Formats: sequence, C-alpha cells, structure tokens
Amino acid sequence: MTELELLIDFHKDAERQGPGSTADTLRALSFIDLDRYRPLAIADIGCGTGAQTLTLAQNLEGQITAVDLFPQFLDKLQANARTLGLGDKITTLEHSMEELPFEEAAFDIIWSEGAIYIMGFEAGIKQWKRFLKPGGYLALSEITWLPHERPEEIEAYWNEAYPEIGTASSKIKQLEENGYKLSGYFPLPESSWMEHYYQPIESRMEAFLTKHDHSESAAALVKNEKEEIKKYRTYKDYLSYGFYIAKKI
Repeated sequence: MTELELLIDFHKDAERQGPGSTADTLRALSFIDLDRYRPLAIADIGCGTGAQTLTLAQNLEGQITAVDLFPQFLDKLQANARTLGLGDKITTLEHSMEELPFEEAAFDIIWSEGAIYIMGFEAGIKQWKRFLKPGGYLALSEITWLPHERPEEIEAYWNEAYPEIGTASSKIKQLEENGYKLSGYFPLPESSWMEHYYQPIESRMEAFLTKHDHSESAAALVKNEKEEIKKYRTYKDYLSYGFYIAKKI
C-alpha cells in the first residue's frame, strides 16, 4: 500500500480525523444567527467520516452536502447517517475542496472542521466565499498558536508541517480583510485533542501494525502519529485548533 492508502486505512473507521467534539460543533453553531427551523443549505467541506456532519444534521433543518476526496470516509458517513435516520438530510460528494462544483451563493453555511489546512486558510476563505449567500456563515477550525511566544522546538515542528499556522489575531485579520465579520472564536479544549482524537488513535495502533504485518511503512506512520501526540502533550499550552465563525458581508 502507498503511504496515502495506509493513512486512509488507519483513519477510515475513526469517528474523527482531527481534534474536535460534539460540544465544539454545537458551541460553534451557537454563534450562527440563522433560523434553524427553516430549510438551510449547508456544505461540510473536508468532512472525513462526518462526526460533525451528523451533529449538524441532528440540529438543523435543510440539506447538507458533505464533501471529501476519499470515498472510504464518505461510505462510513453514509452508513452512520442511515443508522441514525439522517440519510435523507445528507448528500455526499467525492471531490477536491480546491475545485468545488457549486454555484455562487448556494449555501447558508459552509462548515469545515480541521480540514482547510489542506489548501491553506487564506486560500480557502477566499475561494469558498463565493459559494456563500450574502449574510451566510463560514465556520471552521484551524491549527492556531495560543501565545505569541513559543519554544523553538514546537515552533519549528509546526512551521514545517503547516507554514500557515498563526495566532488567532492573524486569522481573524485575514477573515476581516476578505469580506467577513467575525461572529465568534474559541480554542478547542484539551479534551477535544486527547479524549476525542489522540486516545482513539493510540488504541488503534497495535491492531493497525498487526494488520499490516508490522511493515516498514506502517511502522513509520505509527511513529509519526506518536511523535505528534508527544509534541502535543509537551506543548499543549502553546497551540490548539481555533474555531472561527464569521459572517459574509
């Protein structure tokens, strides 16, 4: 298997492919001043297996278009949606987030938890803006520095992994400069990283290695995951995901 195929296999049965929780999704939703009881058009971009998609479907009327590049994740989402009786509210779309096929002003809400880094924060908020109706909302989580000063080790690690990592003030400035008005912001708590993402990852490692006969590639993937978790445990006071909720103006 390729490195990408191994990565998909490791994450495809997980509830989440990044830090977050139902409580975080609902908290972000509380900043959106739209009538939840009228039919809304929502896009969840980079949805993964769709834990947040299901939460949105349970708490909003209307239709959700759940977009991801990997069909294995979308299959899992569809199965969970059917189990919960939400299949008629969620449509999946296998597509790149960088070349979305939507019409202009198609959505009341564009949602994206932990995925916009794939194309970059500023590129994403610029490109996706045209798909929002006037007065529509963008809600997304993005890796964010908490204080302005950080230890060199963690700064070098994340600057290499994602050069667009920045402080909340820098992200909010980008939103404001690109035609959005901030409605809310909060950093994800430690539990959203450990209980809902990293601990489930740790619980899957041994079975994953066994499944792939402890191959060099599988071992390398697990090693990288362990290193990221170690870095978070050591430097959790310096970074988190920030949840940004902004209105198109």
